[in-house]
Amino acid sequence: MTVEASLFDTLKGLVGNRCFPDFAPIGTVRPFITYEQAGGDALYFLDGALPDKKHGRFEIGVYADSRASCAAIALQVEAAMAASTAFQSTAIHAPISDYASEVKIYSSTQNFSVFSDR
Repeated sequence: MTVEASLFDTLKGLVGNRCFPDFAPIGTVRPFITYEQAGGDALYFLDGALPDKKHGRFEIGVYADSRASCAAIALQVEAAMAASTAFQSTAIHAPISDYASEVKIYSSTQNFSVFSDR
């Protein structure tokens, strides 16, 4: 299973399966979650062999109609990421809140360091 599939499985229950890689389709019912890889560390052994684990930095975004709903789901995301047995993750920073007035949507994004099977 890919780390992306594991992320989906870890987060989908928080928002009724409305969890998407990169972006949500236009018209998606809120709240929803997006996730995307935003880099990571390339890991190699000194002999050039690849380890059985890989590292990625993933940005998880929560989108909702209210700040309170967005913040509550963001807390659940952080707890679900920490509790996952499919990968090991650590929050890199606290959630960053935003509001897009042109589309009237609240968001909360947080980056995670994730180690998963290669």
